[in-house]
Amino acid sequence: MTVMLRLIAVVVGVVCLLGCASGPPVQEMSDARQAIAAARTAGATDANSPDLYAAQAAIARAQKHLEAQEYVRARLAAQQAKRHATEALESAQQSASGHVDAPASQ
Repeated sequence: MTVMLRLIAVVVGVVCLLGCASGPPVQEMSDARQAIAAARTAGATDANSPDLYAAQAAIARAQKHLEAQEYVRARLAAQQAKRHATEALESAQQSASGHVDAPASQ
């Protein structure tokens, strides 16, 4: 009997976790938008940062998925937007500090 109760508890827990994961990705969308804003503040533009351009395209995709209630796809696109925006921010900060990675000498 104890095994059965444990199994039921595990199943209920998994269902709850899946239910939470399938809701709107509010936090992920917010994180991505904040990362894009930070990259812009650091000097990234569409003209000088392919990563910023990619981040903006990904957040636009995420918004379309969100409106279509495709929450898993929206979450993935928002996470992708944040990754691209973070890369754009790092590049902009390196450019501002004058630090450019030199090619490795052979």
